[in-house]
Amino acid sequence: MKRVSAPSSLLSNFKPKSALILLLGLALSGFTGCGRNPNASPQGGPPKGMPGMPPGMSAGPAEVGVVVAAAEAVTVTTELPGRVNAVRVAEVRARATGILLKRLFEEGAEVTAGDVLFEIDPAPLQASYNSAKASLAKAEATREQTQAKARRNEALVKINGVSQQACEEAKAGALQNEAEVQSAKAALETAALNLGYTKVTAPISGRIGKALVTEGALVSTSEATQLAVIRQLDPIYVNFTQSSVNLLKLRRALEAGKLQGVASGQVKVMLHLEDGTTYAHVGKLLFSDISVDETTGSVTLRAEFPNPDKLLLPGTFVRGWLEQAVDRQAILVPQRAVTRNADGRATTLVVNAQNQVESREIQADTVVGDKWIVTDGLKSGERVIVEGLQKTRAGATVIPVPFQANGTNAQPAPAAAGAQR
Repeated sequence: MKRVSAPSSLLSNFKPKSALILLLGLALSGFTGCGRNPNASPQGGPPKGMPGMPPGMSAGPAEVGVVVAAAEAVTVTTELPGRVNAVRVAEVRARATGILLKRLFEEGAEVTAGDVLFEIDPAPLQASYNSAKASLAKAEATREQTQAKARRNEALVKINGVSQQACEEAKAGALQNEAEVQSAKAALETAALNLGYTKVTAPISGRIGKALVTEGALVSTSEATQLAVIRQLDPIYVNFTQSSVNLLKLRRALEAGKLQGVASGQVKVMLHLEDGTTYAHVGKLLFSDISVDETTGSVTLRAEFPNPDKLLLPGTFVRGWLEQAVDRQAILVPQRAVTRNADGRATTLVVNAQNQVESREIQADTVVGDKWIVTDGLKSGERVIVEGLQKTRAGATVIPVPFQANGTNAQPAPAAAGAQR
């Protein structure tokens, strides 16, 4: 290998003092490089991960997806607890005294009004009927006899064959026997009714439950022995309870013109069953009670539902959604744009005309689909942040773009026009 020699002029100019200065400079530059922050920005900007800056936030304005709050007509629905009740309930009771001989229906089956359900031993009542019939025949025979005597005396009194008093007594006897005949007829009708009551029939159509008395039992009219219960299940009632306070607020809003009432007879009701499913048929509200329950402070509302499959049974607990009014100027915002602060109050972030973020407390108590109905704290036309909430905070400047459900945002959104609700 050829050895390269330094030029003689360079070696002649190199002095020990200059070499010492060069070595000190190299050492200082090495210490400076070791102390540099690895997270520092190459352009001299703030270091990455600076305290106080939200994760994911860049040094410049963040881009956020916004929706413009707009007033629209929304049906105000109220969720209420309720119980299913039969439209008609008939307690089948004994109207004749005797031994129960037969049960003529299948428990849990559908029965029609007039169907024979039970048979009570008719023998004693048949004897009573026969006795009443004989008494009527006897009274009718006596009536014929007294009437004939009265007619004879009336003819004889004209020729002085009998006294006037005897004639009048004969007429009175005939009238008395006529009354006895009428009384005997009434007794016979009563005996016939009692005899007919030995066949116990269904007073209404519906589903009958279990038999409460078995064959061989003594039933009595004095105790009005209960034999079975029939309930009409189609259609069926559902009784809801609503707080009197909420009902008063609704009426105040209707009177103030904030809400528009739904026409009578057109209030639709949806049911959620105990297993979380929605009942297939829509009901209608019949009436609201005129008094408040003193113990619960609630008002009863009754709705009627078709129940062709007998899915709703009396006593079932359900939850109902009632369309009680229409808000023509409702402000709706997506649920994802609303959060709760430490006090439990609803808040949302709004972009003002200067593209700065403002935190707002709002009144949002009712949900419609995937949106909140905002009744206070927000105006129509204001821009609400839906996407990018984690990138910004109150007071920061942002770049608002219209929010798209598919995740693609458009050009920057225009500033709020300041339209009033």
